[in-house]
Amino acid sequence: MFEPDSCARKFTDMMSEGFIFIDTEGKIQIYNNKAKEIFGITYIYGISHSSGKIEEGDIIIIGDNCLGKDDGNMTPEALSCIGIRDSGIQPGDALIAIGVYKSGKGKKPVYKHITPDYDTKALELGCTYLDTEIYGLIDFKNKFINLEVKKEKYIMDYINSIGHIVVIDGNTKKLKFYQTHGYTARGEGLYDLLLGKRYRAKGDSEFFDVIGKDIFEIHKGGSTIEEFYEAATGKDISYVNEFKEINGRPTICTLSPVNKDGVRVGAVLKVEDISEIKKAIRERDEALLNLEQMERRLREEESAKKLMPEIIGESREIIDVKRLAIKASKTNSTVLLLGESGTGKSLLARAIHNSSKNKNRPFIHVNCGSIPEALLESELFGYEGGAFTGARAAGKAGMFELAQGGTIFLDEIGEISLSLQVKLLQVLQDKTFFKIGGNRNIEVNVRIIVATNKNLEEEMLKGRFREDLYYRINVFPIWIPPLRERKGDIYPLVQNMLPFICSRLGCEIKRISGEALSVLTGYEWPGNIRELENILERAVNLAEGNTILSTHLTIDRIMDYARPKMADIRPLKEVMDEAEKRAIAEAILISGGDKKAAMNALKIGKTSFYEKINKYGI
Repeated sequence: MFEPDSCARKFTDMMSEGFIFIDTEGKIQIYNNKAKEIFGITYIYGISHSSGKIEEGDIIIIGDNCLGKDDGNMTPEALSCIGIRDSGIQPGDALIAIGVYKSGKGKKPVYKHITPDYDTKALELGCTYLDTEIYGLIDFKNKFINLEVKKEKYIMDYINSIGHIVVIDGNTKKLKFYQTHGYTARGEGLYDLLLGKRYRAKGDSEFFDVIGKDIFEIHKGGSTIEEFYEAATGKDISYVNEFKEINGRPTICTLSPVNKDGVRVGAVLKVEDISEIKKAIRERDEALLNLEQMERRLREEESAKKLMPEIIGESREIIDVKRLAIKASKTNSTVLLLGESGTGKSLLARAIHNSSKNKNRPFIHVNCGSIPEALLESELFGYEGGAFTGARAAGKAGMFELAQGGTIFLDEIGEISLSLQVKLLQVLQDKTFFKIGGNRNIEVNVRIIVATNKNLEEEMLKGRFREDLYYRINVFPIWIPPLRERKGDIYPLVQNMLPFICSRLGCEIKRISGEALSVLTGYEWPGNIRELENILERAVNLAEGNTILSTHLTIDRIMDYARPKMADIRPLKEVMDEAEKRAIAEAILISGGDKKAAMNALKIGKTSFYEKINKYGI
């Protein structure tokens, strides 16, 4: 329809917008310079290479920020061509991979993959692979992928998604191919190349001309291209300045059918690139979102400090505990406090009560491990007069009755006998119980907090703790980390404890030397905060002046006494499984039950995530 040197083509090349004209068969007749620029067809190449295709034994380097999008519809299964068979890799994951093409006996692939979110800044992988130094980086913040071979960088920026690939000859270890913008138009998508499609040369040796080619060959699918084709072949479709995405690039498009003497001869698509505008808007939105998240996190941390000043510490670990405790205080759900002996479970239970709406009501602390089993039932539930020999004639109110309207804290719940666990389960389920010797069902409105330093799951397996009771108390679990995992809190704990200890002992306030503090921070603290308080009290008694020195600390003898024994060592798999289960459970809890958010925070694939949920019965 148009001659190569026609005025129409020269005129359209002067336009500041992309201009594409196709005939009734969908063949491209005009594709101006601006359109080529927008879609990367006139991309100025750097290093030259010849045309060809990927062959067995070639080294493949892949960088893909969103598997399956704008990469030729790449699939996780297609990665098997370089030896990767990982069910944890899911569509949408970001991936850096290095492997040998279709060589089953070759070197094993090296790869990393994540499910990125707005907090993800980068994914990188570097290694020496078959004597070749290789480095890959996906920069999610600045939106580019760099695949580097022997210090030579092959960088591609992106707007939404991109599939980048570099191919090294398996024999010569020289460059065979690297991806550049416009790969969709050239039919050089990542998936296409891995399926064996030939790629074009780069440099001056080959000019890529789109005139006469089918529009679907240059722009593979998408609703905009389909509408363009339908308008060219007779349908009444047109619009002006509508937002459309073509080849992954955001554009403003105008579509017009073209008629000559009343007969449809094709259609014109005018394209304006708005990727830079969209990028600026996105960067602004991301900056605002990050600012909001930072402000919210700061508010939560300040809230944790103000609302629970009795919980001393500013480490990330203890701030997370405080944040969970504040959330727990706003509900009536049963709270399970977990942690080693001496970590401050009793203090945290009272802090939760003091932050709740029932803070002016009773707080009853019951240490289940310190009360003889024969007396514990009567202490918890009370008894009627004459219920047993020696019982008061007037009877006695139990701890649950005394806690009416407030909170009952059952410390060391793992020490309760199986028979008493049945009665406790009834209270948790129905909020009712019978006194010993009584025939009247008593209703109670109490908030229940329980604590243990035992592994209740192990206790269940050994038949010492009821499974139904465990699930009743494990509604809102909070793990308090041991002091050795938050040593940054030792100094504020010491500063807080010393004045109280000195006041209790009736002496002047003493300070601690830097050397003594260094000794404290170097210790592993098997007894946690309770042990720290005892050591400080002994040091205050030993120090004749106003300064506690390292010589006043009896920590060396304690360290020898507390040194772990071989019998204390647990199988590594058991420890790892326990830590993994706790991490998944806490992530689901913190995310409010949003499993997708928990999965993203843990940075594991969907399949692997749900396999572990089933494995651990979460």
